[in-house]
Amino acid sequence: MSKETSLSERVEIVELSEAGLTDRQIAKQLGWSYEVVRKWRRRGRGQLKSKMGRPAKGALSSYPGEIRETVDRWRENHPGWGEDTLFAEMKCHPAFKSSSIPSAATIGRYLKEQGLTRPYNPHVELPDTKYQQAQEPHQIWQMDAQGYQRVSGVGRVSLINLNDVHSHLRLLSYPCFLGEQRVERHADTEDYQTALRLAFTEWGLPQKLQVDHESIFYDNRSQSPFPTRFHLWLVALGIPLIFSRVFRPTDQGLTERSHQLWTEQVISGQSFDDWQHLYQTLQQRRTFLNQHLPCRSLNRIPPLIAYPQATHSGRFYRPEVEADLLNLQLVYDYLACGRWYRLVSKGGTFSLGAQVYYLSPKFAKQQIEITFDPSDNHLICCQDTQVISRLSLRGLSTETLMGTFAYQFNLPHFQLALPFDFPAQNQVRLYAALGGTT
Repeated sequence: MSKETSLSERVEIVELSEAGLTDRQIAKQLGWSYEVVRKWRRRGRGQLKSKMGRPAKGALSSYPGEIRETVDRWRENHPGWGEDTLFAEMKCHPAFKSSSIPSAATIGRYLKEQGLTRPYNPHVELPDTKYQQAQEPHQIWQMDAQGYQRVSGVGRVSLINLNDVHSHLRLLSYPCFLGEQRVERHADTEDYQTALRLAFTEWGLPQKLQVDHESIFYDNRSQSPFPTRFHLWLVALGIPLIFSRVFRPTDQGLTERSHQLWTEQVISGQSFDDWQHLYQTLQQRRTFLNQHLPCRSLNRIPPLIAYPQATHSGRFYRPEVEADLLNLQLVYDYLACGRWYRLVSKGGTFSLGAQVYYLSPKFAKQQIEITFDPSDNHLICCQDTQVISRLSLRGLSTETLMGTFAYQFNLPHFQLALPFDFPAQNQVRLYAALGGTT
């Protein structure tokens, strides 16, 4: 053993001392004399100097070799420590108080050189989803669900509110029933689709729909999110989905204010016979809000008086022909503009759009880039710009986009069981919108 300790050995002496070991225990563990250990333990604050050379090349080549040895040892003992943690640890450690230490970015480059970094998942936004301003009625609708509240005579309810941004029309307030038997405490995809189908039937299709970043609308778990089923359903109807900006609640200001408006106008202090009574009351009050209540943003003119042309968007929709209105080619063209990054599992699979695809175990724990080829509806999997596989897109059809409404609508005539539960009420509302249906 060398007669002189290296900086990394001195750092280790200090660390073991701080961990509670005595000088004799450290000496026995490291093979140094008691006196040497005591010396460097006492000098732990600021007097540790390196006499070793530097690496021949690389991110840490301009720093003493002991810096690299310390980074290697710390990372081996703590595989989860990244460059920021390693930098902060080194900055706080008494052994480096008087030493020049590398920045977090430099440490990060060194870790990458050594193959010690986890795959970086690039952030890729969904195509054409940025916040926009409305210039005319039915150009942009806003939609949001209010946090649930207990309504006397009905139970736990969350109002799904829809508003037209430019004209301030109150398009719909749909009471989503969250009964005690229901696990979810929020509206789901089927609830939002029901509310929109009712609004589409009465007002026509809007040009665009604006929502927040709730998980039903946006894949919050990924840096490169794949569009949700709800999103692709709208795309197939020719309605681009746009998102309010993060940390900008004013982007959804109209709908956020409408939550309070509906509660004060209809629910506060009131009791209802059942869900149907609540729904009818909301519908009746909507007429008053649109035709009689002065709107401050419109110079105290009610929305439908200020914009009489807003009674319909001019874009046709009927529930009974929704399957014919859905255009899957619009979805394929939209996906062709996307790019996604996924980490392959140990079993050689990756998940995209709630579908699991098998690639190969030889790509386990490696990151791949995925694009879509609309010419044959295949996903293209690449690694380092090289195509490694082409996989058929799964889970996309008219029926899957429509959800439960697809098979319900195609069923033969049937009688719903009495009393109606909330899913049955959804069906009743949609079938009531069909011409000649009872």
